[in-house]
Parts: sequence; C-alpha cells; structure tokens
Amino acid sequence: MIRTEELLLNVGPQHPSTHGVFRIIVKLDGEVITEATPVMGYLHRGTEKLAEELTYTQIIPYTDRMDYVSAMTNNYVLCHAVETMMGLEVPERAEFLRLIVMELQRVASHLVWWGTYLLDIGAMSPFLYAFRDRETIVNLFNELCGARLTYNYMRVGGVKWDATDAWLDKVRDFLPYMEKKLVEYDHLVSGNEIFLARIRGVGRYDAETAIDYGLSGANLRCTGVDWDLRKAKPYSLYDRFEFDVPVGRNGDCHDRYLIRLEEIRQSLRILKQALEQFPSGGETMGKVPRVIRPPAGEVYVGIESPRGEIGCHIVSKGKQEPYRLKFRRPSFVNLQILPKLLVGETMTNLITILGGIDIVVGEVDC
Repeated sequence: MIRTEELLLNVGPQHPSTHGVFRIIVKLDGEVITEATPVMGYLHRGTEKLAEELTYTQIIPYTDRMDYVSAMTNNYVLCHAVETMMGLEVPERAEFLRLIVMELQRVASHLVWWGTYLLDIGAMSPFLYAFRDRETIVNLFNELCGARLTYNYMRVGGVKWDATDAWLDKVRDFLPYMEKKLVEYDHLVSGNEIFLARIRGVGRYDAETAIDYGLSGANLRCTGVDWDLRKAKPYSLYDRFEFDVPVGRNGDCHDRYLIRLEEIRQSLRILKQALEQFPSGGETMGKVPRVIRPPAGEVYVGIESPRGEIGCHIVSKGKQEPYRLKFRRPSFVNLQILPKLLVGETMTNLITILGGIDIVVGEVDC
C-alpha cells in the first residue's frame, strides 16, 4: 500500500480561470480532490449598501460592474424593478431597443465564455475567433451609447439614446455573419475528439440536485429542466417572439457547452424577429417624474441573464433612495455546487468544471 500525504493547494486568485479575484482551496490525495472550499471577497464593493445613499438613476452604473460582460442585462433588471413599483409604462420603441441590446449582450457574453473556456482547457485559436466576433457587438454598443464595457444605457422608463436606421442595419448585417461563424465554431471545436474527451461526463449532476442548489440558466437546463424566465414568466416583449429553450439531459459540461451555443442561435432568431417588427417611430422615454420616488412597499423581479436568473428586490419607504436593495446574482448561487462537483475529481477536471459553470466573479462579490 502506497502511503500518501494530504496536500493543500490554492487555485487562484492569480489563476486565469478564476479571473484574478476568486480562490479555491483544494485538499488533494495525490491527484484526487478530497475537499474544495471557495473563497470570495477579493472584489467586494458593497454595491447593495452603497445603493441606500444613491438615487435610482445613480445606481444604474453600479449594475454595469456586477457582471461586466452582461451589463445591459443588469441595467434592465434594476429599471424593470423600479418601473414595476411605480406602474410606469415604457414606450414600445424603447422596449424594442432594450430587448435588442439585451440579446446582443447575451451573444457577446456567451462568446466571452466560449473563448475563455477553451483557452482555459488548452485551445488558443477559439479565444481569438470569439473576441474577433464579439468586437462587432462591442462596436455596435459603442456607437449606440458611447461605451464598450459598462454602458449605463437604460433608464427608468426607457433608454437614454435612440438608435439610427444605420445602426439597425448594422445589427441586421451582423446576424447572418454570426450564423456562419457558429457553423465554423462547431467544425473547429464541437466535434473535436480531444475536446469531447475533456468535457463529456465531467461535472455531472441531476435535475433534483440542480433544483436543490438553486441553479439557473444553462446550469439548470443541462439536466433537462425546461426553465427560462423569458418563456416561463415573460417580461419586456419576449412573449411576441418565437424561440426555443435549449435543454440537455446528461447534466455534464458537454451539455452546458451545447446549450450555450444553441442559446446564441436562439438569440439571433429573436433579434431577427425584433428587427422585422421594430416600430418606425415613437418615444424612447416614458412619462417619468423628474424625481423618481417609488411608493412605499417592496418588489422582486427576476429576468434571464446569460448566467441564469438575476433578480432585484427593492424595499421602498417612498423616498428617492431605496431603503434596502438586494440582487439575486446567478453566479453567486451557481457557485454553491462547486464543492460537491469537485470532490472526487482530478485536478485536470477542476478547470473544466469551473469554466463550465460560467461564473463571473463581479456577480459573486458585488
């Protein structure tokens, strides 16, 4: 019998797959992980506490920083919560613009995930292709709102700037381009034997486990649970469009990979319909008081972000600042299952599982 000695290893916060601010302490018996403990707090900024001293419009830039690759989605959930409390009606043109930028953001977010995931497990070229294609979306956002990463585009009651016909035409031109690139992605990666050997059957769990841990997004749908808030509890204009919710059946990293690629295709499908139905005119801001004071009470709204359900819970005392504000961050919740998934796995699979969960640390430590 070979005698082994337990080894304590820090993965992160410097490791690229942990985004520089997230750490996992793993105990090893040889190559096998016997215990895994996530450590957070390296990027904690106190967003929810700071919000108590800010007006609702001033909070919007803070939502950009929570998930810096899905800022438009975070802008929306805050504005949607305030609008729900105040019973505000958003003009149709503004709602179309919101939906278009949110779906473009979903595509851009998944491209970052696809490229960095493959880079983490040893492939360089997909990372370059993903960021090349994401750059088109970033340029579209830059033209629309003057920013490339943190957009501060949405407002309570609408959006800050309207889109030109030329901008909408650029979005139309992007759709067939991206559809062709997805075919290239599949040819390059999805059927690659080395890639499949790395992810098939790794990080597997069932639907009951996913529900018990509160998982959402692709991390829930990979187990066969058909749950997407755009379909289950429609918001914005999603009930007007036809699209499918991709689900898996094995609950492993491979299914999560396939679901996210299919979500890009479905987002392109939604965008095509939105552009076809886009109103020719109209306002981009509703009738909103100069000083936003939601009535006393509380509200919770949830929407489907690229990483799952992001929710906003506001408690109001009728003032221009929230009494309490709490975000339900999908990455923070999805992180809970990591210790269960990693125990019994090898160090080789640690990065595969971590990347497959798709955690944005800004959401973990907001």
